[in-house]
Amino acid sequence: MKFSDIPGQKEIIDKLISSVHRERVSHAQLFAGPEGCGNLALALAYAQFISCENRTPVDSCGVCKSCVKYEKMIHPDLHFVFPVIRDKKSNEPVSDNYIVQWREFVKNSAFFNLNQWLDSIEVGNAQGLIFATEASEIIKKLSLKAFESDFKIMVIWLPEKMHLATANKLLKLIEEPPERTLFLLVSDESDKIIPTILSRCQLIKIPAFESKDIVNYLIDRFSIKKEKAADISRVANGNIIRAIELCENEDSSLLNLDRFKNLMRFAWKRDILSLINWSEETAAIGREAQKAFITFTLRLVRENLMLTLNQKKNRLIFMTGEEAEFSSKFHPFINNGNIYTFADELNLAYSQIEANGNSKIIFLDLALKITRIIIR
Repeated sequence: MKFSDIPGQKEIIDKLISSVHRERVSHAQLFAGPEGCGNLALALAYAQFISCENRTPVDSCGVCKSCVKYEKMIHPDLHFVFPVIRDKKSNEPVSDNYIVQWREFVKNSAFFNLNQWLDSIEVGNAQGLIFATEASEIIKKLSLKAFESDFKIMVIWLPEKMHLATANKLLKLIEEPPERTLFLLVSDESDKIIPTILSRCQLIKIPAFESKDIVNYLIDRFSIKKEKAADISRVANGNIIRAIELCENEDSSLLNLDRFKNLMRFAWKRDILSLINWSEETAAIGREAQKAFITFTLRLVRENLMLTLNQKKNRLIFMTGEEAEFSSKFHPFINNGNIYTFADELNLAYSQIEANGNSKIIFLDLALKITRIIIR
């Protein structure tokens, strides 16, 4: 990937390019920012720029032997670590077990989240992690000399999903890596990375995309009208992954909206039987999809509070047309008196799902609590 393939983020790109020209490339860097800020794309473009044989002052050439291999994700000095699952066929869950799928997935687009990656490898209820066995693979790969480039580059996507044992094994290696070795860590939630890893990395803070950059990207990629692109960009609120998802897969967002509507309607009616059926249906969709639904619900609850507080005039509300239509009548039920309880219960359910709790019990408990929280 070239820097020119990334919409916006000009200031960050200029800093990265300058660090290479000044030969001030830190051996361990953390590309940290909110989901959808393009941090993985920036890390990949940066790695390609460093390894390019004929780089220009502002970008990699895109045609040299190194760039061609980078575009295909097969450069021998480019290594990846990313969350995977325990495969029943293998006792050692490591990234290399999924490297073929990973390369194809990233080549398609470098803008994606964990849920989309795990869906692509059909994990079901399993949650993606970077397991302890990965540490040995990393150490083994980086102990070898570079094959073609000046640097060996290890891209670790979502180090916050790293098992504590993995992180502890890598501390010394990240602090004092082999010569001409670079670690590029890419995080959406850097506050969840253990402090000993954070302290060993140069932090590069990536902001959310500007609305105009997302609009231009959507128009170029999907050939949609500027008005629709602007509407989607506003709802995405700087998250290019969400913007792409709204263009590519409206069904997913509509499905989560439908689940949200049913939950709130059944809770308002105190329809316990329907809530039991709802919780069982939601428990069957897989853990990553369940977490995505809770995240969606948290966002929509926030937007409804903004409606209740009459913040539409201040342009602080980010909803699609379908969401806005439902919320126009629903928003009075979300207010200052219950918003904190709503958020606490949703965050608790999220953490319980993440801890592999029983999904049926968790969602039924959440649904019953909402019947007490929601105001008629």
